[in-house]
Amino acid sequence: MRKKLFAKKAQTTLEYAILIGVIVAGLIAMQVYVKRGYQGKLRESADSMGQQFSPGETAVHYNTTSLTNSTDTLDTNRVSKTDIHKQTSTRKGNESVANFSTENWFDKDWDNIVDQGN
Repeated sequence: MRKKLFAKKAQTTLEYAILIGVIVAGLIAMQVYVKRGYQGKLRESADSMGQQFSPGETAVHYNTTSLTNSTDTLDTNRVSKTDIHKQTSTRKGNESVANFSTENWFDKDWDNIVDQGN
């Protein structure tokens, strides 16, 4: 009688182990498809943003000036020490973006001009 009860418990444990194994195997197999679906959605979102500006129609001109006032000293042990007293950086310039009527709009593949903004 006791042997029969023990055999039934072992069978139930084995059934649960097989069931958990099948579920884990299914999740591992689905991992590739879930990852591809997520990457596809991410790419679709990035493609739907389109170009932020027309590269051939935007001009940027900047002049950056940097000024550093420092003192370098060398002690008797030949160790160099630099003290920076003043450091500034100035950026001057402008950006010009093309008029809307000269903007080029591209299709989803980015290789053909579809329409010009008017």
